[in-house]
Amino acid sequence: MVVWLEGDLGAGKTTLVRGLLRAAGESGPVKSPTYTMLEVHPLSGLHFYHFDFYRFNQAEEYLDAGLDEYFSGSGICLVEWPDKAAPYLPAADMRIELQLAPAASGEGRIAGISAATDRGRACLAGVRSSSSPPPA
Repeated sequence: MVVWLEGDLGAGKTTLVRGLLRAAGESGPVKSPTYTMLEVHPLSGLHFYHFDFYRFNQAEEYLDAGLDEYFSGSGICLVEWPDKAAPYLPAADMRIELQLAPAASGEGRIAGISAATDRGRACLAGVRSSSSPPPA
């Protein structure tokens, strides 16, 4: 599964990944892959691959790094700054777009989630069915 995480600097992409990995059982450090480009988290037989392409100057750097092999396996690829690796990056099964909420609203972040494939739609349906209703 390929999940694109989109949003400006400070929008909360890495924080979202950290929360997801904690919920999946990660007890070790969850670092931003800004400098390493990739952090791998094997959890309960499932591999989470956390990518950050922020430092790419050209999309071809994705090919030069040989990262495409991670996208052909059975893991979950969480990708920050996917636009920096386009057009070489595989299409997203799911996209999560994060924005900072206006300061006056008292909210922290606004997330928009969309699914582009059957796999993404099945995952999104699972998220919706397992989440509690918003507070009144």
